[in-house]
Amino acid sequence: MRGWWERGRALGAAHPQAVDIGIALLVQAAMTMPFVVPRPPDLEPATWPAYGLTTLTVVPLVWRRRAPLAVLTAIIATSALYKPAVEGPGQPLPYTGLVIIYTVAVVSPPWKRLVAGGLLTVAVPVSVWLNTRTARELTFSLFVFAAAYVLGRLTDARQREHRIEAERAAARERARIAREMHDILSHAVSLMIVQAEAGPVAVRTAPERAEAAFDAISATGRDAMAQLRRMLGVLREGDEPDRAPREPQPGLAGLPELLDRIRASGLEVAYESVGAVRPLPEAIGASVFRIVQEALTNVVKHAAAHRVSVRLTYGEGAVDIRVLDDGRGARSGSGGGHGLVGVRERAAAHGGTAVTGPGPDGRGFEVRVQLPVPATVEVAR
Repeated sequence: MRGWWERGRALGAAHPQAVDIGIALLVQAAMTMPFVVPRPPDLEPATWPAYGLTTLTVVPLVWRRRAPLAVLTAIIATSALYKPAVEGPGQPLPYTGLVIIYTVAVVSPPWKRLVAGGLLTVAVPVSVWLNTRTARELTFSLFVFAAAYVLGRLTDARQREHRIEAERAAARERARIAREMHDILSHAVSLMIVQAEAGPVAVRTAPERAEAAFDAISATGRDAMAQLRRMLGVLREGDEPDRAPREPQPGLAGLPELLDRIRASGLEVAYESVGAVRPLPEAIGASVFRIVQEALTNVVKHAAAHRVSVRLTYGEGAVDIRVLDDGRGARSGSGGGHGLVGVRERAAAHGGTAVTGPGPDGRGFEVRVQLPVPATVEVAR
Protein backbone atom coordinates (compact mmCIF):
# COMPACT_ATOMS: atom_id res chain seq x y z
CA MET A 1 0.00 0.00 0.00
CA ARG A 2 2.81 2.41 0.89
CA GLY A 3 4.53 1.67 -2.43
CA TRP A 4 1.38 2.51 -4.39
CA TRP A 5 0.99 5.72 -2.39
CA GLU A 6 4.58 6.79 -3.07
CA ARG A 7 4.22 6.03 -6.77
CA GLY A 8 0.98 8.02 -6.84
CA ARG A 9 2.68 11.01 -5.24
CA ALA A 10 5.54 10.83 -7.71
CA LEU A 11 3.11 10.65 -10.62
CA GLY A 12 1.18 13.60 -9.25
CA ALA A 13 4.36 15.66 -8.87
CA ALA A 14 5.32 14.86 -12.47
CA HIS A 15 1.86 15.70 -13.90
CA PRO A 16 0.24 18.39 -11.68
CA GLN A 17 -2.16 19.52 -14.43
CA ALA A 18 -3.55 16.00 -14.71
CA VAL A 19 -4.05 15.94 -10.94
CA ASP A 20 -5.95 19.26 -11.08
CA ILE A 21 -8.18 17.97 -13.87
CA GLY A 22 -8.85 14.82 -11.85
CA ILE A 23 -9.79 16.88 -8.76
CA ALA A 24 -12.12 19.04 -10.87
CA LEU A 25 -13.84 15.92 -12.23
CA LEU A 26 -14.18 14.49 -8.71
CA VAL A 27 -15.75 17.75 -7.46
CA GLN A 28 -18.05 17.77 -10.48
CA ALA A 29 -19.16 14.24 -9.65
CA ALA A 30 -19.91 15.24 -6.05
CA MET A 31 -21.89 18.30 -7.17
CA THR A 32 -23.84 16.20 -9.67
CA MET A 33 -25.37 14.03 -6.93
CA PRO A 34 -28.16 16.49 -5.94
CA PHE A 35 -29.17 16.70 -9.61
CA VAL A 36 -29.60 12.94 -10.08
CA VAL A 37 -31.33 12.26 -6.75
CA PRO A 38 -35.11 12.73 -7.12
CA ARG A 39 -36.39 16.00 -5.58
CA PRO A 40 -39.50 16.28 -3.38
CA PRO A 41 -42.74 16.80 -5.38
CA ASP A 42 -43.24 20.31 -4.01
CA LEU A 43 -39.94 21.51 -5.56
CA GLU A 44 -39.26 22.38 -9.17
CA PRO A 45 -37.22 19.69 -11.02
CA ALA A 46 -33.55 20.43 -11.55
CA THR A 47 -32.85 22.11 -14.89
CA TRP A 48 -29.99 21.91 -17.34
CA PRO A 49 -29.16 25.64 -16.96
CA ALA A 50 -28.73 25.08 -13.22
CA TYR A 51 -26.45 22.12 -13.88
CA GLY A 52 -24.52 24.12 -16.48
CA LEU A 53 -23.91 26.93 -13.99
CA THR A 54 -22.74 24.36 -11.45
CA THR A 55 -20.26 23.03 -14.01
CA LEU A 56 -19.11 26.59 -14.73
CA THR A 57 -18.30 26.91 -11.03
CA VAL A 58 -16.13 23.78 -11.14
CA VAL A 59 -14.15 24.41 -14.34
CA PRO A 60 -11.81 27.08 -12.87
CA LEU A 61 -10.38 24.44 -10.50
CA VAL A 62 -8.33 23.16 -13.45
CA TRP A 63 -6.12 26.28 -13.00
CA ARG A 64 -6.22 26.32 -9.20
CA ARG A 65 -2.42 26.12 -8.70
CA ARG A 66 -1.52 28.48 -11.54
CA ALA A 67 -3.74 31.38 -10.45
CA PRO A 68 -5.41 30.59 -7.12
CA LEU A 69 -6.71 34.13 -6.45
CA ALA A 70 -8.22 34.42 -9.93
CA VAL A 71 -9.85 31.01 -9.53
CA LEU A 72 -11.24 32.01 -6.13
CA THR A 73 -12.70 35.17 -7.64
CA ALA A 74 -14.26 33.21 -10.51
CA ILE A 75 -15.80 30.68 -8.13
CA ILE A 76 -17.25 33.41 -5.92
CA ALA A 77 -18.70 35.17 -8.97
CA THR A 78 -20.31 32.07 -10.50
CA SER A 79 -21.58 30.88 -7.12
CA ALA A 80 -23.17 34.29 -6.50
CA LEU A 81 -25.17 33.92 -9.73
CA TYR A 82 -26.52 30.48 -8.85
CA LYS A 83 -29.27 31.36 -6.37
CA PRO A 84 -30.67 34.51 -8.04
CA ALA A 85 -30.40 33.23 -11.64
CA VAL A 86 -31.61 29.63 -11.42
CA GLU A 87 -33.64 27.53 -9.06
CA GLY A 88 -31.40 24.49 -8.66
CA PRO A 89 -30.74 22.04 -5.84
CA GLY A 90 -28.42 23.14 -3.09
CA GLN A 91 -25.13 21.45 -2.19
CA PRO A 92 -24.40 19.88 1.22
CA LEU A 93 -20.90 21.42 1.17
CA PRO A 94 -19.25 24.30 -0.72
CA TYR A 95 -16.90 21.89 -2.51
CA THR A 96 -15.31 24.31 -4.95
CA GLY A 97 -14.75 26.93 -2.28
CA LEU A 98 -13.13 24.45 0.09
CA VAL A 99 -10.77 23.14 -2.62
CA ILE A 100 -9.61 26.60 -3.67
CA ILE A 101 -9.15 27.85 -0.09
CA TYR A 102 -7.05 24.77 0.67
CA THR A 103 -5.01 25.48 -2.47
CA VAL A 104 -4.50 29.14 -1.56
CA ALA A 105 -3.29 28.08 1.88
CA VAL A 106 -0.80 25.61 0.36
CA VAL A 107 0.71 27.49 -2.58
CA SER A 108 0.16 31.22 -2.01
CA PRO A 109 2.40 33.77 -0.27
CA PRO A 110 1.08 35.62 2.80
CA TRP A 111 -0.32 38.64 0.94
CA LYS A 112 -2.40 36.44 -1.37
CA ARG A 113 -3.70 34.49 1.61
CA LEU A 114 -4.69 37.80 3.22
CA VAL A 115 -6.57 38.89 0.09
CA ALA A 116 -8.34 35.52 -0.03
CA GLY A 117 -9.36 35.93 3.60
CA GLY A 118 -10.81 39.36 2.81
CA LEU A 119 -12.81 38.00 -0.12
CA LEU A 120 -14.24 35.20 2.04
CA THR A 121 -15.11 37.64 4.82
CA VAL A 122 -17.46 39.32 2.36
CA ALA A 123 -18.55 36.34 0.26
CA VAL A 124 -19.57 33.93 3.06
CA PRO A 125 -22.04 36.28 4.84
CA VAL A 126 -23.50 37.36 1.50
CA SER A 127 -23.96 33.71 0.46
CA VAL A 128 -25.66 32.88 3.78
CA TRP A 129 -27.93 35.91 3.44
CA LEU A 130 -28.96 34.81 -0.07
CA ASN A 131 -29.63 31.26 1.13
CA THR A 132 -31.05 30.60 4.63
CA ARG A 133 -30.07 33.75 6.56
CA THR A 134 -29.42 31.61 9.66
CA ALA A 135 -26.63 31.83 12.21
CA ARG A 136 -26.31 28.04 11.98
CA GLU A 137 -25.32 28.14 8.29
CA LEU A 138 -22.99 31.08 8.87
CA THR A 139 -21.22 29.28 11.73
CA PHE A 140 -20.94 26.05 9.76
CA SER A 141 -19.60 27.83 6.65
CA LEU A 142 -16.97 29.72 8.61
CA PHE A 143 -15.92 26.51 10.36
CA VAL A 144 -15.47 24.42 7.19
CA PHE A 145 -13.56 27.19 5.39
CA ALA A 146 -11.31 27.69 8.41
CA ALA A 147 -10.71 23.93 8.55
CA ALA A 148 -9.77 23.88 4.84
CA TYR A 149 -7.34 26.77 5.38
CA VAL A 150 -5.71 25.14 8.43
CA LEU A 151 -5.37 21.83 6.56
CA GLY A 152 -3.69 23.69 3.70
CA ARG A 153 -1.21 25.40 6.02
CA LEU A 154 -0.38 22.07 7.67
CA THR A 155 0.19 20.53 4.24
CA ASP A 156 2.51 23.39 3.29
CA ALA A 157 4.48 22.94 6.52
CA ARG A 158 4.81 19.20 5.90
CA GLN A 159 5.97 19.79 2.32
CA ARG A 160 8.56 22.30 3.51
CA GLU A 161 9.81 19.81 6.07
CA HIS A 162 10.08 17.12 3.40
CA ARG A 163 11.99 19.48 1.08
CA ILE A 164 14.42 20.43 3.85
CA GLU A 165 14.97 16.80 4.77
CA ALA A 166 15.48 15.91 1.10
CA GLU A 167 18.08 18.68 0.79
CA ARG A 168 19.83 17.46 3.92
CA ALA A 169 19.80 13.89 2.64
CA ALA A 170 21.22 15.06 -0.69
CA ALA A 171 23.97 16.98 1.12
CA ARG A 172 24.81 13.93 3.23
CA GLU A 173 24.92 11.76 0.11
CA ARG A 174 27.17 14.23 -1.70
CA ALA A 175 29.53 14.26 1.27
CA ARG A 176 29.54 10.46 1.40
CA ILE A 177 30.28 10.17 -2.31
CA ALA A 178 33.02 12.79 -2.02
CA ARG A 179 34.63 10.79 0.80
CA GLU A 180 34.42 7.56 -1.18
CA MET A 181 35.86 9.15 -4.32
CA HIS A 182 38.65 10.78 -2.32
CA ASP A 183 39.54 7.54 -0.54
CA ILE A 184 39.57 5.49 -3.74
CA LEU A 185 41.49 7.95 -5.91
CA SER A 186 43.87 9.26 -3.26
CA HIS A 187 44.85 5.76 -2.20
CA ALA A 188 45.29 4.41 -5.72
CA VAL A 189 47.11 7.43 -7.13
CA SER A 190 49.45 7.68 -4.14
CA LEU A 191 50.50 4.03 -4.46
CA MET A 192 50.90 4.35 -8.22
CA ILE A 193 53.10 7.44 -7.84
CA VAL A 194 55.32 5.71 -5.27
CA GLN A 195 55.68 2.62 -7.47
CA ALA A 196 56.27 4.70 -10.60
CA GLU A 197 58.99 6.74 -8.89
CA ALA A 198 60.68 3.56 -7.67
CA GLY A 199 60.43 1.88 -11.08
CA PRO A 200 63.28 3.65 -12.93
CA VAL A 201 65.68 3.07 -10.02
CA ALA A 202 64.70 -0.60 -9.84
CA VAL A 203 65.17 -1.03 -13.59
CA ARG A 204 68.85 -0.11 -13.23
CA THR A 205 69.56 -1.98 -10.01
CA ALA A 206 67.05 -4.82 -9.65
CA PRO A 207 64.98 -5.53 -12.77
CA GLU A 208 62.88 -8.13 -10.98
CA ARG A 209 61.74 -5.45 -8.50
CA ALA A 210 60.87 -3.14 -11.40
CA GLU A 211 58.59 -5.78 -12.85
CA ALA A 212 56.90 -6.18 -9.46
CA ALA A 213 56.47 -2.40 -9.22
CA PHE A 214 54.78 -2.20 -12.61
CA ASP A 215 52.56 -5.15 -11.71
CA ALA A 216 51.57 -3.31 -8.51
CA ILE A 217 50.75 -0.18 -10.52
CA SER A 218 48.56 -2.21 -12.86
CA ALA A 219 46.78 -4.03 -10.03
CA THR A 220 46.16 -0.80 -8.10
CA GLY A 221 44.77 0.91 -11.19
CA ARG A 222 42.45 -1.99 -12.00
CA ASP A 223 41.18 -2.08 -8.42
CA ALA A 224 40.52 1.67 -8.44
CA MET A 225 38.69 1.44 -11.77
CA ALA A 226 36.52 -1.42 -10.49
CA GLN A 227 35.54 0.56 -7.40
CA LEU A 228 34.84 3.70 -9.43
CA ARG A 229 32.70 1.76 -11.91
CA ARG A 230 30.69 0.32 -9.03
CA MET A 231 30.17 3.77 -7.51
CA LEU A 232 29.27 5.40 -10.83
CA GLY A 233 26.89 2.53 -11.52
CA VAL A 234 25.08 3.29 -8.27
CA LEU A 235 24.88 6.98 -9.21
CA ARG A 236 23.56 6.27 -12.70
CA GLU A 237 20.93 3.81 -11.53
CA GLY A 238 20.06 5.49 -8.24
CA ASP A 239 16.54 6.21 -9.53
CA GLU A 240 16.01 2.48 -10.15
CA PRO A 241 16.89 0.79 -6.85
CA ASP A 242 15.91 -2.65 -8.10
CA ARG A 243 18.53 -2.45 -10.84
CA ALA A 244 21.31 -0.85 -8.80
CA PRO A 245 24.42 -2.97 -8.18
CA ARG A 246 24.44 -4.87 -4.91
CA GLU A 247 28.18 -5.40 -4.41
CA PRO A 248 29.09 -4.81 -0.76
CA GLN A 249 31.43 -2.05 0.35
CA PRO A 250 34.99 -3.07 1.22
CA GLY A 251 35.11 -4.34 4.79
CA LEU A 252 37.35 -6.11 7.26
CA ALA A 253 37.82 -8.98 4.81
CA GLY A 254 39.56 -6.57 2.46
CA LEU A 255 42.18 -5.41 4.98
CA PRO A 256 44.82 -8.09 4.15
CA GLU A 257 44.76 -7.16 0.47
CA LEU A 258 44.98 -3.47 1.37
CA LEU A 259 47.98 -4.07 3.62
CA ASP A 260 49.67 -6.13 0.90
CA ARG A 261 49.31 -3.27 -1.55
CA ILE A 262 50.92 -0.91 0.94
CA ARG A 263 53.75 -3.37 1.56
CA ALA A 264 54.33 -3.53 -2.19
CA SER A 265 55.15 0.19 -2.10
CA GLY A 266 58.17 -0.62 0.10
CA LEU A 267 56.64 0.33 3.43
CA GLU A 268 56.91 -2.15 6.28
CA VAL A 269 53.41 -2.78 7.65
CA ALA A 270 52.61 -4.55 10.92
CA TYR A 271 49.05 -5.58 11.73
CA GLU A 272 47.49 -6.96 14.91
CA SER A 273 44.04 -7.38 16.39
CA VAL A 274 43.39 -7.28 20.12
CA GLY A 275 40.39 -8.64 21.98
CA ALA A 276 37.65 -11.01 20.96
CA VAL A 277 37.44 -10.67 17.18
CA ARG A 278 33.80 -10.68 16.04
CA PRO A 279 31.76 -9.73 12.96
CA LEU A 280 30.86 -6.06 12.65
CA PRO A 281 27.84 -4.46 10.98
CA GLU A 282 28.47 -3.83 7.29
CA ALA A 283 28.48 -0.04 7.62
CA ILE A 284 30.97 -0.08 10.51
CA GLY A 285 33.18 -2.65 8.78
CA ALA A 286 33.27 -0.46 5.66
CA SER A 287 34.20 2.58 7.75
CA VAL A 288 37.00 0.65 9.48
CA PHE A 289 38.41 -0.29 6.06
CA ARG A 290 38.19 3.28 4.71
CA ILE A 291 39.71 4.81 7.85
CA VAL A 292 42.67 2.42 7.75
CA GLN A 293 43.00 3.01 4.00
CA GLU A 294 43.07 6.78 4.40
CA ALA A 295 45.52 6.66 7.30
CA LEU A 296 47.88 4.43 5.29
CA THR A 297 47.50 6.63 2.21
CA ASN A 298 48.56 9.64 4.25
CA VAL A 299 51.60 7.72 5.45
CA VAL A 300 52.58 6.88 1.88
CA LYS A 301 52.00 10.43 0.65
CA HIS A 302 53.39 12.56 3.47
CA ALA A 303 55.24 10.67 6.20
CA ALA A 304 58.47 9.51 4.54
CA ALA A 305 58.11 6.60 6.95
CA HIS A 306 59.79 3.20 6.96
CA ARG A 307 57.33 1.38 9.19
CA VAL A 308 53.66 1.68 10.10
CA SER A 309 51.57 -0.36 12.49
CA VAL A 310 47.83 -0.99 12.31
CA ARG A 311 45.99 -2.25 15.37
CA LEU A 312 42.29 -3.06 15.82
CA THR A 313 41.06 -3.44 19.38
CA TYR A 314 37.68 -5.11 19.90
CA GLY A 315 36.15 -3.79 23.11
CA GLU A 316 32.84 -4.66 24.70
CA GLY A 317 30.90 -1.87 23.00
CA ALA A 318 33.34 -0.40 20.50
CA VAL A 319 36.13 -1.09 18.06
CA ASP A 320 39.29 1.03 18.30
CA ILE A 321 41.54 1.74 15.31
CA ARG A 322 45.15 2.86 15.76
CA VAL A 323 47.54 3.61 12.89
CA LEU A 324 51.03 4.76 13.90
CA ASP A 325 54.01 5.47 11.64
CA ASP A 326 57.66 6.32 12.33
CA GLY A 327 57.79 9.15 9.83
CA ARG A 328 58.44 12.85 10.17
CA GLY A 329 55.48 13.60 12.41
CA ALA A 330 52.66 16.11 11.99
CA ARG A 331 51.98 17.09 8.39
CA SER A 332 50.35 20.20 7.07
CA GLY A 333 49.94 21.97 3.80
CA SER A 334 50.18 19.24 1.20
CA GLY A 335 47.08 17.33 0.36
CA GLY A 336 44.66 19.93 1.69
CA GLY A 337 43.73 17.84 4.72
CA HIS A 338 40.63 16.31 3.13
CA GLY A 339 41.65 12.79 4.12
CA LEU A 340 41.80 13.43 7.83
CA VAL A 341 38.57 15.44 7.60
CA GLY A 342 36.99 12.38 5.99
CA VAL A 343 38.28 10.19 8.82
CA ARG A 344 36.61 12.47 11.37
CA GLU A 345 33.39 12.57 9.36
CA ARG A 346 33.25 8.79 9.16
CA ALA A 347 33.81 8.49 12.90
CA ALA A 348 31.16 11.14 13.65
CA ALA A 349 28.65 9.40 11.37
CA HIS A 350 28.72 6.41 13.75
CA GLY A 351 28.80 8.52 16.91
CA GLY A 352 32.50 7.83 17.37
CA THR A 353 35.61 9.95 17.86
CA ALA A 354 38.80 10.53 15.90
CA VAL A 355 42.07 11.95 17.24
CA THR A 356 45.12 12.64 15.08
CA GLY A 357 48.51 14.00 16.03
CA PRO A 358 52.10 13.16 16.94
CA GLY A 359 52.84 9.65 18.12
CA PRO A 360 54.30 8.70 21.52
CA ASP A 361 57.21 10.94 22.55
CA GLY A 362 56.41 13.19 19.60
CA ARG A 363 57.71 10.71 17.06
CA GLY A 364 55.81 9.81 13.93
CA PHE A 365 52.11 10.40 13.40
CA GLU A 366 49.15 8.63 14.95
CA VAL A 367 45.51 8.22 13.94
CA ARG A 368 43.19 6.93 16.67
CA VAL A 369 39.50 6.28 16.03
CA GLN A 370 36.85 4.73 18.24
CA LEU A 371 33.62 3.48 16.68
CA PRO A 372 30.76 2.37 18.94
CA VAL A 373 29.31 -1.04 18.11
CA PRO A 374 25.74 -1.68 19.33
CA ALA A 375 25.36 -4.64 21.66
CA THR A 376 22.72 -6.17 19.39
CA VAL A 377 23.40 -5.69 15.70
CA GLU A 378 22.41 -7.31 12.45
CA VAL A 379 25.57 -8.37 10.68
CA ALA A 380 25.50 -8.63 6.89
CA ARG A 381 26.48 -12.06 5.67
